[in-house]
Amino acid sequence: MPVPALPRLGLGCAPLANLYRAVSDEEAEATVAAAFDAAGDAPAYLDTAPHYGLGRSEERLGRALAGRDRASYVLSTKVGRRLRDLEPGESPDEQGFTDSPRRARVWDFSAGGIQATLEGSLNRLGVDSVDIVYLHDVEDHLPEVYATGFPALAALREQGVVKAIGFGMNVSGVLARLVADLDVDVVLCAGRWTLLERTAYDDLLPVCERRGTKVVVGGVYNSGLLADPRPGAPYNYTPAPEELLRRAQSIAAVCAEFGVPLRAAALRYPFAHPSVVSALVGAAGAAEARDNAAMFARPIPDELWPALVERGLLDADVPLPLSSVVAANAAGHAAAAGGNGGER
Repeated sequence: MPVPALPRLGLGCAPLANLYRAVSDEEAEATVAAAFDAAGDAPAYLDTAPHYGLGRSEERLGRALAGRDRASYVLSTKVGRRLRDLEPGESPDEQGFTDSPRRARVWDFSAGGIQATLEGSLNRLGVDSVDIVYLHDVEDHLPEVYATGFPALAALREQGVVKAIGFGMNVSGVLARLVADLDVDVVLCAGRWTLLERTAYDDLLPVCERRGTKVVVGGVYNSGLLADPRPGAPYNYTPAPEELLRRAQSIAAVCAEFGVPLRAAALRYPFAHPSVVSALVGAAGAAEARDNAAMFARPIPDELWPALVERGLLDADVPLPLSSVVAANAAGHAAAAGGNGGER
């Protein structure tokens, strides 16, 4: 089954589940509506997971999608963590989400567990199918992934239950191993291919390019440092080290010389690599979703990128997202949109 053509900007739906701060049902619905408005006549791309707020992200997204044409959006969710109701006396382990439903996460890579997890997601989302299913944060569960988790997901792909399968995590070296070993259509790699990090360029992206595996990037702001590089800003969910803070501030200063917001540069940069097809950015309100779209559409002069190299803020050997490069990569993805994402 062909990998769906992905819009280049997608909405990450973890914030809809009260990630770090409460979001109302109305705010969540308005966020999704703003993502559709930004997509215009093209499909919107929406990514969620049972992990996000113990199912709350999927529930809120499902209500926001009710009544919309199924062809108007591409939808991905994740498996690996099955949800169950809490036993009497148990408290939810919210893991950064607030006011979550009374449920618990259970790691489950059995065939039955994968099937049950997906069925639960479909029920919460109110849809008959999703387009992409990622095995989520599996770096500490590789024996189970190889033995049962990925074979179960591959069987669902062969049955036509899902169009594309892959892995989503922030450990690019593990992703590289999985792509090399398995028939992976697409990976979601968070935080490892950004203006501040090249890890995925060294380990994951060469394997994806060789295998024809598509890459969705998440965490383009490295959890906040590249959105607002102020003292105390988060980097990978903890306060940024002083050296990285200074580097982010220096990148922002060069961007300002060219009239470019740092967020716009951070969103554009990953598309320098030909395997990258989409960037997922979270939003916890309609204004944030509209701002993401505006930053993504912002014109960026080609002269910015070599200036960052000349000042030692980007390595000389990394690809640069020159307008001709980004356009050529996008055209290549469009031409290949009907093909399978990996070697078969």
